[in-house]
Amino acid sequence: MNAIVKPVSIGTVSLDIPVILAPMAGVCDMPYRVIARRYGAALVCTEMVSANGIWYHNGHTNDMLHINKDEHPLSMQIFGSEPKAMAYAAAAVEEAGADIVDINMGCPVKKVVKNGEGSALMNDLPRAGAIIAAVVQAVSIPVTVKMRTGWDDQSFTAPELAQRAEQAGAAAVTIHGRTREQFYSGRADITKIKQVVDAVSIPVIGNGDIVDGPTAANMFAQTGCQAVMIGRGAQGNPWVFPQIIHYLTTGKVLTPPGPQERYRQILAHFQALIDYKGEYTGLREMRSHASWYTKGMHGSAALRERMNRTRSVEEFKNCIIDMMSNCSR
Repeated sequence: MNAIVKPVSIGTVSLDIPVILAPMAGVCDMPYRVIARRYGAALVCTEMVSANGIWYHNGHTNDMLHINKDEHPLSMQIFGSEPKAMAYAAAAVEEAGADIVDINMGCPVKKVVKNGEGSALMNDLPRAGAIIAAVVQAVSIPVTVKMRTGWDDQSFTAPELAQRAEQAGAAAVTIHGRTREQFYSGRADITKIKQVVDAVSIPVIGNGDIVDGPTAANMFAQTGCQAVMIGRGAQGNPWVFPQIIHYLTTGKVLTPPGPQERYRQILAHFQALIDYKGEYTGLREMRSHASWYTKGMHGSAALRERMNRTRSVEEFKNCIIDMMSNCSR
């Protein structure tokens, strides 16, 4: 293994090659988390789960607590702004069987921040610290915190928040190298991630613009982080995990999957979605996943248009099977 990459422990959870699937709403449901683990992700993270939803026993929220035996180790992410509700939610996450509970302090979405949640907590460090302390006291599993560099370019609060997290007992922090105002535009600022690494002694997980082996290796080399987290680079692309792992361990670029392999994975993912969420929801959600899987492929625009017109499971499957047949000719 490259000397810049070493096994890391997040509390009681040990990761041999620390390459992690990021928590992404609408992407990291249970079927995709299982897929990512099968492709080599050392740790997978759930979509963010509302602490208030757990507090009030919301049916949809309770469904999000379901964990498959093939997902472990798994980090379940919660979001909220009240220490008491967050502690309650963390205890529920531990009871559900998660290996790590992650606190979201980085979500930039307006409907989240307007409630003082997500990245809004980077503007209220005392409250953020109180939440972390309450969650740590409520569970016996490791607690991590995911944050951005700050609210805007004039507000670089990540080092102090990371220090508060360490003081409160967090086992690790993840830094997305963008501000809240950036959302997902521009480039992740690696220099600021390095400053967070230098500010704490707990593991720091680098996140932002990691899409392959070289970008992962660069994150390790330039920041000194102990792990990397893959977000948008993993959308419709579970191959990113073996590609990164191969590069980190050999220094060589792994050949990307061909069309046949991509289409087979689409069908497997689709079946897993149907089994988990039923035909109606599975079909609608798979359209987004399939558009990511086929991005950049020859004829992908026409294929996406055809997939979006499908109205049944069989029609969708036949669409993919037709494309597989065309590839083999």
